[in-house]
Amino acid sequence: MEESFDNLIADGKFLPVMEEFYSLQGEGYNTGQAAFFIRIGGCDVGCKWCDVKESWNSRAFPPVPTDLIIQHALLCPAKSVVVTGGEPLLYNLNYFCRGLHQHKIKIFLETSGSQGFSGEWDWICLSPKKESPPLPEVAAQANELKIIIENISDFHWAEENSKMVSVDCKRYLQPEWSKRNTIMPEIIHYIMENPRWKISLQSHKYMRIP
Repeated sequence: MEESFDNLIADGKFLPVMEEFYSLQGEGYNTGQAAFFIRIGGCDVGCKWCDVKESWNSRAFPPVPTDLIIQHALLCPAKSVVVTGGEPLLYNLNYFCRGLHQHKIKIFLETSGSQGFSGEWDWICLSPKKESPPLPEVAAQANELKIIIENISDFHWAEENSKMVSVDCKRYLQPEWSKRNTIMPEIIHYIMENPRWKISLQSHKYMRIP
C-alpha cells in the first residue's frame, strides 16, 4: 500500500489533497485577497498548537490527479492559488506549478521551510517551526516571514529567523490563536519597539470563514 502511494506521487502528477476551497487569505501580507486554497496532506513537523492536525497523516488522503486539481482551480474567479498543508514541500510540485502558470495563475506557497524546494512560486510565506528549523536556501527566497508567537521566548526565535531572510522580506508576528488574549499586548509592545515587524491576525477566524 505504501509503495503504491509513493509511486503515485513521485513525479507530482498525483497529490494527497486533504481539501480544496475558495475563500479569502486570512493571514499575513496578502490578507483579504480571494484565492483558491489547496491543502496537501502530510507534515514532518507536527506543532502542538496546529489547528489542522488531521492533515498530518498523508496516507489518510488518497492521491488525486494533479490535472484535476488544476482544473478545479481554474473554475474560480480569482486567478490566485494558495498551497498549504501539512507541509507542501514534502512533494514534487514542479508539474503542479507548471500547469497553473500555463494558465496565468499566481501561486502562493505556505511552508515551514523544513524541506527543499520544488515548483516555481509567485509568493513564498515562510512560517518556521522550532521542531524542524527552516533550510537556509528556503529562508533566503522567502517573500514573507510569519512567526507564530505563543510565549515570550518566541520573540528570540523570530529574530533568529529574521537573520536568515532577505532585507526586503516582509516580517510578521502572529499570536497563537489559543493564547491571543494574553500574548497580544506583548506582541503590540514588541512591534512598537521593533517596527521592522508587523502584526498578522488570523482574520478568517474572526470572520468565521474557512
